[in-house]
Amino acid sequence: MLPTDEPLSHLGPSLLLLLQLQLLLAPASAFFPNIWSLLAAPGSITHQDLTEEAALNVTLQLFLEQPPPGRPPLRLEDFLGRTLLADNLFAAYFGPGSPSRRFRAALGEVSRANAAQDFLPTSRNDPDLHFDAERLGQGRARLVGALGETVVAARALDHSLARQRLGAALHALQDFYSHSNWVELGEQQPHPHLLWPRQGLRNLAQVDDPTCSDCDEWSCPGNLLGFTLLTSGYFGTHPSKPPGFSPHHMLHLQAANLALLASIQAFSLLRSRLGDRGFSRLLDITPASSLSFVLDTTGSMGEEINAAKIQARHIVEQRRGGPMEPTHYVLVPFHDPGFGPVFTTSDPDSFWQQLNEIHALGGGDEPEMCLSALELALQHTPPLSDIFVFTDASPKDAFLTNRVESLTQERRCRVTFLLTEDPSRVQGRPRREVLSPLRFEPYEAVALASGGEVIFTKDQYIQDVAAIVGDSVADLVTLPLEPPVVVPERPLVFSVDGLLQRVTVRIHGEVSSFWIRNPAGVSQGQEEGEGPLGHTRRFGQFWMVRMNDPLQTGTWEIQVTAKGTPRVRVQAQTSLDFLFHFGIPMEDGPHPGLYPLTQPVAGLQTQLLVEVTGLGSRGNPGDPLPHFSHVVLRGVPHGAELGRVPLEPMGPRERGLLAASLPPTLLSTAGPFSLELIGQDGVGQGLHRVAPQPCAVVPVLLELSGPPGFLAPGTEAPLSLRIASFSGPQDLDLRTSVNPSFALTSNLSRVRLEQNESAWGCLWLKVPDTATSDSVVMVTVTAMDREASTVPPTHTFLRLLVRGPTPQDQLPAPVHSTDPVLTTTSPAFHLSTLVTPGRAGGGLVGNPWWGTVGAVLLLLGLASW
Repeated sequence: MLPTDEPLSHLGPSLLLLLQLQLLLAPASAFFPNIWSLLAAPGSITHQDLTEEAALNVTLQLFLEQPPPGRPPLRLEDFLGRTLLADNLFAAYFGPGSPSRRFRAALGEVSRANAAQDFLPTSRNDPDLHFDAERLGQGRARLVGALGETVVAARALDHSLARQRLGAALHALQDFYSHSNWVELGEQQPHPHLLWPRQGLRNLAQVDDPTCSDCDEWSCPGNLLGFTLLTSGYFGTHPSKPPGFSPHHMLHLQAANLALLASIQAFSLLRSRLGDRGFSRLLDITPASSLSFVLDTTGSMGEEINAAKIQARHIVEQRRGGPMEPTHYVLVPFHDPGFGPVFTTSDPDSFWQQLNEIHALGGGDEPEMCLSALELALQHTPPLSDIFVFTDASPKDAFLTNRVESLTQERRCRVTFLLTEDPSRVQGRPRREVLSPLRFEPYEAVALASGGEVIFTKDQYIQDVAAIVGDSVADLVTLPLEPPVVVPERPLVFSVDGLLQRVTVRIHGEVSSFWIRNPAGVSQGQEEGEGPLGHTRRFGQFWMVRMNDPLQTGTWEIQVTAKGTPRVRVQAQTSLDFLFHFGIPMEDGPHPGLYPLTQPVAGLQTQLLVEVTGLGSRGNPGDPLPHFSHVVLRGVPHGAELGRVPLEPMGPRERGLLAASLPPTLLSTAGPFSLELIGQDGVGQGLHRVAPQPCAVVPVLLELSGPPGFLAPGTEAPLSLRIASFSGPQDLDLRTSVNPSFALTSNLSRVRLEQNESAWGCLWLKVPDTATSDSVVMVTVTAMDREASTVPPTHTFLRLLVRGPTPQDQLPAPVHSTDPVLTTTSPAFHLSTLVTPGRAGGGLVGNPWWGTVGAVLLLLGLASW
């Protein structure tokens, strides 16, 4: 472990040669939040640019120092003079075609949390969080505190919360170089003491120290007064700017370079604190998925538990030490009336030991607490993961269905239910009551919302059917079908392109016959064994066809004849995939940019950002890059086309960033839809990808934000809540829940909103004295329409960090400053219920209480590293 007051050895001089940002001077007095900001200031450097570039530099340094097993080591000279791209780094280290999707998603979480500091109501105007208003000592305390919270959350294996705190820390760190006069002082290296709490900040100016002559222009070169003290800029109106402060945008490039170097230092510091494995988990620097099981442990589940153990053991043994070894393991048992506890680890041997101790004991009646256990697993499973539920019973807690659906989409996790229960069977395990034949519908709803599936099988087949667990951990993509569900006497159509391999067709249901046909007209039926197109295996009512590589490109067909509605799913392995994000342009305030949304809101014009991954995986590296022209929105589950929206490239094509504007008419009603990406490869052949999970248009905007500080045992923390309607009148009931079960009260339980109307309220979370230090609390708020039972509820989730008291490092008072270095008390927080007509529409971006999903946890004192 490195001393906290010494420079970092990880930051070698060779890294400085890798900085390949194409920086252009622009009239900007600060760094804008994200890529949408470039519409307002083309050529400027954004917080997103700095964050991603720094992360890529440190990732490359890690790859250079830790050669991949079984592959030649990377060479620094192969990356000099080239723009660093995540796809290229992964291909060089893990092998061609290795997916970088999770890594890029993790970087996106950090970048969005960084940008959110300019939008969140509790952070956008706080000078301590932006190194403004001569509060440099306080700003450094907040910066170091946020980095400390990043470490605590990462060690608690809550990497989403760790990335939120890291984004907040990087925003403050980068603002220091654009909001202070460090560059004007002629400094050419990052501040040597900014990241180390044991060193005091010296030579600080006071508020009334003159720095430069007055200037009202966009940029004011030549008006400095020979000032030698470190001073800050001013944003906003509180406090107001003293005379003599002015912007110097001509130093934007120099400030960006130093902010980038400082960001590299911060990432390197985290690497030293967490170790290479912990740092890799923080940023998901792996092509592998996690492994997450939810297991019914009642007496009838012996075969299913054994099947889960066999699959887990196979995955652990087959992938140990390789690039596809899971980095995160989650296990949640359940029965009736209990569920949990959740077991999480990054050690495969610990996971196997815990799993091996689970046996089918007791109980045996139906239903069970399945959805409660699944909700617990979702709270602890990393985003973009698969979760597998093994059970033979329906849910006793079906009231959680909507909340679990929403959580799967917030986490972007896919849930697959392996059910050893025929829904038409009347004999089986004991039951307390006669159960409805529709009792498995909650599983169907969760599977549909998450992009997963429900597979019914029998005990004698469960071990073979459970093989899909290993396939899913291999990071397969689902290919879109047209139509998406089986229609009698109509074939299902899907497209195969040259970047797909290991295509698998799965069919389950009361099937009498099926055939698969390739573009050349060659067909294969349901007979088991090797056929002209692939190998077919049958396990009861479940068929699996593994197609032979290489596949013929073009349009394929599947025809199924069956009783009822059979399920058909086509999956393949490919590195060409995409991520997507929603947001609202923020055009006023100090920093224009895109404010992120978890889901689009009915009646609100929304921007869509598509991030294509795997562009470097094309067959011939010399071929032109693939081109994507538009997205198609389809209703779920029946597949009716809702609209087509053209895509515009944002930035260099090799970054794969595309943007589209989704008009309110396209998202006029609440409901789920799928997102399909349409384009062509470098030689003109079609490319078609679908998002792993459907999206949902929510009827109202529901946002929850936390207090300016972490939660301490024995305290009561205020949370702010905002609800807004853009599509019409809403009469809503509000409900809350907390995990773990802390006391939570609210001054807002019901609200009626007209169109373009907002309401605000406050919740109080009481943290008991017995709360576990360095743990995470999940708060959920649900808004339910009182009049329209068919309208799904809207949910928002907030993660907060509990920390016990820690010794405070005392810093010497800064030279030439009478202000205290540390702020040990927070400003008063008062918020009453308020409904404001006419503020949710045109006045949206100017609303001072505009917030988003996510915790704003600001450290009020300086915590030692």
